[in-house]
Amino acid sequence: MIKHIVIWRLHEQAEGNDKATNANIIKEKLEALNSEIPGLIKLEVGIDFLHSEQSGDLVLYSELESKDALSNYQQHPLHVEAGAFIKACCGSRTVVDYEC
Repeated sequence: MIKHIVIWRLHEQAEGNDKATNANIIKEKLEALNSEIPGLIKLEVGIDFLHSEQSGDLVLYSELESKDALSNYQQHPLHVEAGAFIKACCGSRTVVDYEC
C-alpha cells in the first residue's frame, strides 16, 4: 500500500475567492475522487483550524493500492482537473509518498 500526503498553503485570494472558500472547494473536488479512480482506496482532506505560523492550510491524506495506482491516480483526468484549480490557488505544496 502507498500513502500519499500533500500539504498546501493557499493564496489569500485566488480564482475570485478568499482562502477559506477555496479550501472548501478544493476539499469537495478532491473528496469527490473517492470511488472514481481505480486503485484509490481512501482519500480525505482536512482544513486547518489553528492557523499558526507552522500550519498548512489544507492536507490530503490518501491510500492507494500500489505505486502504479499512484501514478494512474496522478494522471487520471478527474485528478488533473481538480489539480488545475488547486494550482491556481496554491502558494506552496509539500508532498510525502511512502510504502507501507
